[in-house]
Amino acid sequence: MSLGVLNNLSALYAENNLNNSNNSLNTVLQQLSSGSKINSGADDAAGLSLVDGLQANQMALTQSVTNATEGVGLLQVADGALSQVTSLLNRAVTLATEASNGTLNSSQDTAANQEYQSILSEISNIGTTTTYNDAAVFNKSTDIYTGDSSTTGSSIDDLNIRTLSSSNVGDSGGVMAYSGGSNSVFVNLSSSTVNAQATDDLNTNGTTSINVNYLVKGSNGQESTATTSITVGTGTSYSNTANGLISAINNSGLGLSANFSTQSQAGVAGGGTETGIQISGGVVSVGVDPNAVSTSGTLSLSGSSASSLLTQGQTISIQSGTQTALSVVVGPTTKTLADLATAINDA
Repeated sequence: MSLGVLNNLSALYAENNLNNSNNSLNTVLQQLSSGSKINSGADDAAGLSLVDGLQANQMALTQSVTNATEGVGLLQVADGALSQVTSLLNRAVTLATEASNGTLNSSQDTAANQEYQSILSEISNIGTTTTYNDAAVFNKSTDIYTGDSSTTGSSIDDLNIRTLSSSNVGDSGGVMAYSGGSNSVFVNLSSSTVNAQATDDLNTNGTTSINVNYLVKGSNGQESTATTSITVGTGTSYSNTANGLISAINNSGLGLSANFSTQSQAGVAGGGTETGIQISGGVVSVGVDPNAVSTSGTLSLSGSSASSLLTQGQTISIQSGTQTALSVVVGPTTKTLADLATAINDA
């Protein structure tokens, strides 16, 4: 007895089309319920990659808003503390004016002085106990990071709040110090034939230090000289390059601003295309009268000995503002750092 197989092709076509319609309906329902056109790689693989990247950007920017808000909160806490200090200082002025009057007896003078000393103690107490999220507010640098999850879209704002105490009220030595730029110094890093690049190593000894000398006006109105050494390279978080030194200067908390520029951009007399580091700003003071202080612009590179050889033909230029103080070309008679020092002294 023979067997036969009967196929209902029309029914198979109908079933297949029904399954396709059901799958399409499930996809539409998923899109409607989720509110997203693309829910898996099967919907649109290339589109899913783009969507995931945009979602990452969105999440990073949302968190950046929170970061910025927290930075504002930190500044508001500092502002509140400083408002209290302002009230205390107003009372201190009142006491000082009262004690200056000759009508008070000795016991009244003593009482006024006791309250005055309590005010000084409270100002110092506010400076040491003011915190935000269990971290000190004053004498601290805080980085506020914002970005869109990409390197090019990232930014860090450094909130550098100086020490607050009875002896440091009115300190303008942080990054909030300003200058008209007349105290700028241009460090020429180029040779006579090749311009320096921002990624160039400063030397082969692993570290480079730059000493910044400046005048400081103390609470008694007397000026004194202070020196801060900024080091890059081995043992630091900055690379031993021109870019590394620029970052270290900008983050030193001295109100200095450094950037890689040409002589022309730095305002050097005569202009020129030779490149180097321009350092400006630098009115550093612990007083309240920035006009009473100045920046000496003295810079020195360490990490080499007096007998270290210099590159012949290199021009060593010292500029302040638009004036060229000295220009020495390294030649047969100026081979070492010691020779260079002699040439500078002779000039």
